[in-house]
Amino acid sequence: MQKFNILWADDEIDLLKPHILFLQQKGYDIVTVNSGIDAVEKVEEQNFDIIFLDEMMPGMTGLETLQQIKLLKPQVPVVMITKSEEEHIMDDAIGAKIADYLIKPINPNQIFLSVKKILQNKQLISEKTNLSYQQDFRNISMAYNDAIDHQEWTEIYKKLTYWEIEIGETENRGMHEVLETQKAEANANFAKFIKENYLDWLNDPKSSKPVLSHQVMKKHVFPKVREGKPLFFIVIDNLRLDQWEVIEPMLSDYFVSVSDDTYYSILPTTTAYARNALFSGMMPSDMARFHPDLWEGEDTDEGKNNQEEEFLRANLKRNNLNIRSSYHKIIQVSQGKNVLEQFNNMLKNDLNVLVYNFVDMMSHARTDMKMIRELAPDESAYRSLTLSWFTHSSLFELFKKIAEAGAEVIITTDHGTKRVNKPYKIIGDRNVTTNLRYKQGKNLNFESGKVFEIAKPEEAKLPKFNISTSYVFAVEDYFFAYPNNYNYYVNYYRDTFQHGGVSLEEIIVPIVHMSPKS
Repeated sequence: MQKFNILWADDEIDLLKPHILFLQQKGYDIVTVNSGIDAVEKVEEQNFDIIFLDEMMPGMTGLETLQQIKLLKPQVPVVMITKSEEEHIMDDAIGAKIADYLIKPINPNQIFLSVKKILQNKQLISEKTNLSYQQDFRNISMAYNDAIDHQEWTEIYKKLTYWEIEIGETENRGMHEVLETQKAEANANFAKFIKENYLDWLNDPKSSKPVLSHQVMKKHVFPKVREGKPLFFIVIDNLRLDQWEVIEPMLSDYFVSVSDDTYYSILPTTTAYARNALFSGMMPSDMARFHPDLWEGEDTDEGKNNQEEEFLRANLKRNNLNIRSSYHKIIQVSQGKNVLEQFNNMLKNDLNVLVYNFVDMMSHARTDMKMIRELAPDESAYRSLTLSWFTHSSLFELFKKIAEAGAEVIITTDHGTKRVNKPYKIIGDRNVTTNLRYKQGKNLNFESGKVFEIAKPEEAKLPKFNISTSYVFAVEDYFFAYPNNYNYYVNYYRDTFQHGGVSLEEIIVPIVHMSPKS
């Protein structure tokens, strides 16, 4: 057991000998003083892992001593012990960032529990987390090896995401590697599931299917629109379920979750297809057919998501929603500030749709910038970077304003992203799409197996640009690479976050309806 040093300051320290002996028997080293001044001197002289302070000492009080200690060693945890139950003393101590607050009379086990909670918290949580995951490991493996439906796959992915976050907060690399292996196996099975069922979802009215991108607004958003009561629909581009799970606790002070759900992104899992489907309420082939003036195909150089607002307007009209609405796309900091400035005007609308592009920009920046890749070398760090952005973002400020105004909000994304590591050779002409997780074009040449090929685009409700057009999607953590300059290409894109293909992370995405606490 690691040796911990404890400083205990109390003007009646002699009466606490039984407590001190108890802690010493448990392996802790205890230094005792009977005044605040002596406590400050000891803190100046040596290092302590935890400090116990009596609040009612003569001379320098416990609170005054606490202030001096925090100036000297702000990171050392301090436990305040007091006879008083006055609320202002408690408030002052908590405001000074104490680690714990105990009221006399105290017993040795109470002190011991406080010490363990503070000093061995990470170790105990890590041990419990690893044990709990080991117990759940077999259940998860059995589940994805059975013949299961889309709802059960969602539950498996939620479980894997939960354990990924929990284990990511521990220092047990061995258990992290076990989880990574299980996630890889799950993704291999999920790819088979998509291959077997995806086309049926689009063509067989009787098939059991999840909500897909083009059905989201009709099923999740439009039924909640009420005239005269503003609803905010926020789309955070390229947001994975695990990223949402680390953001959501920050909103719990302001909102309660009315429904916490998921939907399945259509293929390809990209902005051009999935997000346009989200806003238009149509599959890509229908967008190209009924809105040729809005749809930008792969054969054009125009931006593929510049017509979202027009697609949204057409969707509202088709669903007979004659309402006041607004649409905002936030790419730059100034645009986020403008939204906050216009907030009072937005409250006059029945529906406000906002798209925030930062997470997508971050994933692209991680590919192109070595510094970002070093800041986010793995999924845990990638989540941390997402949380850091959100904490200081105009979007978080917007959520606070929405809650304060008593409005409801629906949060979702268009697709997730997958960390890719395995190259997959493919050959095509110069008109083939450049995306690393899917290819669309004619005369595509590749080795069959670890891909999902759609030879007839019309079956997947995808546009067909010529008679031999086909689509092929990377699965698991593969990415497409051309034979030309192969090694450079592979080294550049390996260990980057990409989207467009088939994986749990790209396809199963969150959609959450929240109501303000106020």
